[in-house]
Amino acid sequence: MHFIHLFLIIIISLQKKGNKYGTHRVVEPKGVLPQPAIRVDNNFSEIYDNEILCDVITLNIDSASFTDIKECAGNDPQKVARIMTDIVNQYGKHKNPRTGSGGIFIGQVNKIGDSLNKIDLKKGDRIAGLVSLSLTPLRIDEILTIHMDKDQVDIKGQALLFESGIWTKLPDDIPDPLALAVLDVAGAPAQMNRLVNPGDTVAVIGAKGKSGLLCCYQAKKKAGPHGRIIAIVHREVGKEDAENAPFVDEVIVGRADRALDLLQKVEQVTDGKLCDVVVSCVSRENCEMGAILITRDFGKVYFFSMATSFTKAALGAEGTRKDIQMIIGNGYCEGHADLTLNIMRKNAYLRDLYTKRYC
Repeated sequence: MHFIHLFLIIIISLQKKGNKYGTHRVVEPKGVLPQPAIRVDNNFSEIYDNEILCDVITLNIDSASFTDIKECAGNDPQKVARIMTDIVNQYGKHKNPRTGSGGIFIGQVNKIGDSLNKIDLKKGDRIAGLVSLSLTPLRIDEILTIHMDKDQVDIKGQALLFESGIWTKLPDDIPDPLALAVLDVAGAPAQMNRLVNPGDTVAVIGAKGKSGLLCCYQAKKKAGPHGRIIAIVHREVGKEDAENAPFVDEVIVGRADRALDLLQKVEQVTDGKLCDVVVSCVSRENCEMGAILITRDFGKVYFFSMATSFTKAALGAEGTRKDIQMIIGNGYCEGHADLTLNIMRKNAYLRDLYTKRYC
């Protein structure tokens, strides 16, 4: 009987062993990773040995995705809730079928798989998951509050992080809604350290938004006193957030989806030299060419927006004979969480502005 009992324990243990990248949760189609998968398993009655189960507090929906959902819902919160619930019920994760993007969550650790006993995490810890909801198994039991102007949704539900997933403990000195908002876009300002050189002229499209202003701040820090930060905002309303920022040198009101108009405005303020680095943080389609045209030859464009079309960017650059380096925004950059939270600690202007927006 002792051997039978031991054999059953081994079998159960083997059944719970998961893949590092979470492919054991993929339902359809088999053989792909969770992000490109159509559907993942969000049944959490049992977890695998390399998973972290969290009780979700709030979802921060990707800006492109939430803009799309609000438009489809006619800005009706009840319809937004219905669309979000339908997405999760159908796909097992919050991957907007039109934008392909997700967001992140904050929650409290409920269970930790046996093989993850060496990580610095315990039950009850409050964390932010830093991988996209478009690959994160998620269950929504109830939607409590939809913050229409913050892209945040309070829920009752659960989510899983895989062994390869990224997370950070929530800080005690920064309110949860503020931490969640900036951590969702932490990859953008962190990439500025790699892309911007001293003396560069940097244009940030969508500079009024949270990722845009964070990029302006970090770009100025890297470009230094001889660099120049140009904030490009969509319309006159709200442009004062960029104008009042002490790390912004010039503000342009212009639409990136009207590429020639934007080019003319940037040529005027740069004496035709254009920009060394361009960052696109807009959450709408057809803005690729606006970013490409205002980049100088051999310059760099960083497409952080999830509304970006690789096809439009690649073929558009070719069609306009622009020899530039184009970089797809990777939400992960080593040290990105600490860097972004430290911006909130160090810069009073952004801390005050974002506290008003998100808290």
